[in-house]
Amino acid sequence: MALSNTAVPKYYGMFRDAVMCGEIPICKEIEMQMQLIDELIDDPRYYYDDQAVEGWIRYCENELTLTDGSDLKLLDSFKLWGEDLYGWYYFIERSVYVPNEEGYGGRYVNKRIKKRLRNKQYLIVGRGAAKSLYDSCIQSFEENIDTSTTHQITTAPTMKQAEEIMSPIRTAITRARGPLFKFLTEGSLQNTTGSKANRVKLASTKKGIENFLTGSLIEVRPMSIAKLQGLRPKVATIDEWLSGDTREDVVGAIEQGASKVDDYIIVATSSEGTVRNGVGDTIKMELMDILKGDYVNPHVSIWWYKLDSIDEVSDPDMWLKANPNIGKTVSYETYQLDVERAEKAPAARNDILAKRFGLPMEGYTYYFTYEETLPQKRRLSYWQMPCALGADLSQGDDFCAFTFLFPLSDGAFGIKTRNYISSLTLMKLPAAMRIKYDQFMKEGSLIVLEGTVLDMMDVYEDLDNHIVECGYDVRCFGYDPYNAKEFVDRWSSENGPFGIEKVIQGAKTESVPLGELKKLSEERMLLFDEELMTFAMGNCIVMEDTNGNRKLLKKRYEAKIDAVAAMMDAFVAYKLNRDAFE
Repeated sequence: MALSNTAVPKYYGMFRDAVMCGEIPICKEIEMQMQLIDELIDDPRYYYDDQAVEGWIRYCENELTLTDGSDLKLLDSFKLWGEDLYGWYYFIERSVYVPNEEGYGGRYVNKRIKKRLRNKQYLIVGRGAAKSLYDSCIQSFEENIDTSTTHQITTAPTMKQAEEIMSPIRTAITRARGPLFKFLTEGSLQNTTGSKANRVKLASTKKGIENFLTGSLIEVRPMSIAKLQGLRPKVATIDEWLSGDTREDVVGAIEQGASKVDDYIIVATSSEGTVRNGVGDTIKMELMDILKGDYVNPHVSIWWYKLDSIDEVSDPDMWLKANPNIGKTVSYETYQLDVERAEKAPAARNDILAKRFGLPMEGYTYYFTYEETLPQKRRLSYWQMPCALGADLSQGDDFCAFTFLFPLSDGAFGIKTRNYISSLTLMKLPAAMRIKYDQFMKEGSLIVLEGTVLDMMDVYEDLDNHIVECGYDVRCFGYDPYNAKEFVDRWSSENGPFGIEKVIQGAKTESVPLGELKKLSEERMLLFDEELMTFAMGNCIVMEDTNGNRKLLKKRYEAKIDAVAAMMDAFVAYKLNRDAFE
């Protein structure tokens, strides 16, 4: 079949029929992508070319192998993704310089040039879907079928992880099962001075995988903007961009360089991550705008597999929504074992829900489980009630947290928090984090003070006014001494030295109160109604030494846990001054 602007893509048509018959369950995001493809089929400007797709499939199935050397047979999902990447074309008018037949001089002529529509493809799919092998198929095809000299890169959070994409290509070169690879691997790598005909044409070298016929190269690069900017890669694959704690938009950096080249390809594959509010979330917001149709960008292909709700985790028939290759590249039993583990081991629950089922949960909850971080539905008021105040000023230039702890008659504790950041800090936040902070500001738990750094006296006065307005009766004050001298001096001079307790950070002082707070949170006896507290508890990671002593791990500068640290300081102060509350 030649180019057609009315044809339904072959593998997409088969997939759509299976979905319509109810054989394949799909999530909301895949349904949106299908609607966008249906619009491309109806749009006369875009053409489908089955020859490009079939050529890629024939190359992969005849020449490539799996990592262990066995023959590669492309999965239906690979054909669907590859067709969406390679199948769509459009035409543009461009001025092209044509030299004269005499050999000197020339003229510019307007020509219609065929261009591939898709430049970027995002795959967000569960663990065990053979995403890395799909990346290998794209890289190898472009290196050996494209006759131009191409620079190709693969990157992942660690260099060793990126090597996983190179591994199947190296195995295929070693095995050379198809006619093309037999020809390309014929000869000797040691032959550097003899006839070029007797030299090897395709080999894995210390640079990467090199094609000596065209001078093309696939190489591994570190996942940082400094190492990826300014390149001219024809093909780039980015693996696990959501899984690690990625703080830089590497996709944008690669695209800046790749856009210098015609018909470039960027394939970003990953399973869902547990690190919230970073660059990954900002990119996902953009992808959702494209899927909804708010931002029209047909150059991006998005296949985003996930469960629609947490209730579907218990229904194995729905697991195909999160991983289309389940039963082929990963067994149902593996998924079943993970579901059982998630029920029995709360610490692993969020990781399993994200990685296996595409359900991103708030935070990296190693300490407080998801249920323990849910706020109360009703608004809580503690007017004129006695309380303990905890302060964590250790990031005074950026973030100050104060938590009020109200002992209640039934043994539970009411919690209110008030936090301060500078306007400069707010301006520097990435988009996803900014939306979160706006939510905190709206509920009144986060206050923004003008300036580059926080003035502790401004913080003191605002907090003092807040205590007076709310009518809180502060009976004791616990603080972390780091960066707190100025604040504590003023507090003791205005409120008297009684009930002020220094809480030094470390396993020695933190271990016992952390354990007690954990018990209280498990029984839902920590009562809070603020989203900021949910966010801080969700970010809590606790480090445990060989003796079982625990301390809060301030792992990442961005993942704020200061409100929890302040709650712990307040709890320690309350325990040391219990007689003040009788």
